Amino acid sequence: MSPITRVGIIGAGNVAARHADVLSGFPDVTIAGVADTDLHKAEALASAHGAPAYGDHAGLLEAGGLDAVYVCVPPFAHGNPEYDVLSCNLPIFVEKPLSLDLQTAENIAAEIDRRGLPSAVGHHWRYLDIVDRARERLDGRPVQLALGHWLDKVPPVGWWLKASMSGGQILEQAVHVLDLARLLVGEVSMVHAVPAGNAVDGEIDRATSAVMSFAGGATGLLATSCLLRRKHRVGLEVCADGIALELSETRLLVDGEESVEDGGHAKTLVDRAFIDAVRGKDADVRAPYGEALRTHRLAVALARSAAERRPVMLDD
Repeated sequence: MSPITRVGIIGAGNVAARHADVLSGFPDVTIAGVADTDLHKAEALASAHGAPAYGDHAGLLEAGGLDAVYVCVPPFAHGNPEYDVLSCNLPIFVEKPLSLDLQTAENIAAEIDRRGLPSAVGHHWRYLDIVDRARERLDGRPVQLALGHWLDKVPPVGWWLKASMSGGQILEQAVHVLDLARLLVGEVSMVHAVPAGNAVDGEIDRATSAVMSFAGGATGLLATSCLLRRKHRVGLEVCADGIALELSETRLLVDGEESVEDGGHAKTLVDRAFIDAVRGKDADVRAPYGEALRTHRLAVALARSAAERRPVMLDD
């Protein structure tokens, strides 16, 4: 391994730009190229980091010289980029959600396993200081009730309201909350999601509520909405014997009284862990692709339940 890890980035949106900024701050990383189907966006991001730009990911991969690749594309664009990266035997970092469907993600996971490559998914909430504090406060007491929320606005991208492109709010946004629920509560065995009855044909549900049954005996609720003008409430509340915890991306509230602020390092730590894994170090990768696939299965089950208007078992 050379002293500098050369990273290629597929996708040039806001999340890709965030990763590029973090990675450029590491002394052992350089951005080796940026690809996007919108060449102007690729050029804008690439020029900010002194890298070449490409109008498709094939050009980036064919240029060679890469040590790892970040795939930061919209939900509908997952699949071919990952397959092509893996065919080059390169470690891969994938931004959530993993895909629109389940089979694409299952196939990618199988290929990563077959090749034995380092992987990571952008579930950076797992690196929040306050998540560690929450687990300490629970002190082994099993969670009995989980309440998840993602009450927000419509993001300013044209594809987001189209169900065939974003997969809906649960898959595209609330997957962060679901991942945290799995981490703090455990696996989910059954979901029953009910959408508001005012969706426009071809567009996502503007509001959804869901019941979740956890394999360990806990019960849970999830509420999502994109009807608002700003982000209103995003996070997870959990109740165990004698304690209630409320977590957002920035704060832990204990029993409605004690507030603990997060240190704000999660988005750096998730990238550092992946680069360490690529470099063969003992890396703290908390959401390798196979682990993130479990959260994706849960999000897909909820989306399926809402679409089919019936409960869905996770092994169904």
